[in-house]
Amino acid sequence: MEVLQHVWALGTASVSEVHERVLQSREVAYTTVMTVMKKLASKGYLTFEKEGNAYIYRAAQPQETVRQDLLQGLMDKVFAGSPRALIQTLVRDESLSPTELDDIRQIVESIRREDDA
Repeated sequence: MEVLQHVWALGTASVSEVHERVLQSREVAYTTVMTVMKKLASKGYLTFEKEGNAYIYRAAQPQETVRQDLLQGLMDKVFAGSPRALIQTLVRDESLSPTELDDIRQIVESIRREDDA
């Protein structure tokens, strides 16, 4: 996800550009970033074109689509497909402020109103 975040932020990116951004927060080998980007491409999350000696990558899917797919996989594998169990775990185990809880309630109410319309 970290690599994808950088590619989304840049729009198009070489391995070198992503590697430089990752290095700002932690030490990681260039070849590790390259391997991750190749794997993301093989899984359909990135596309690439060769420009000279470099490969230029771009996101193959929008950020929200990837988030939904990964969350659905997590929910299926960890919570037996139950959105309720996932939400209960997030709300109970996190130290949410009253403001954050109110925000969540407002989101749920907004979704209910949209569904009723």
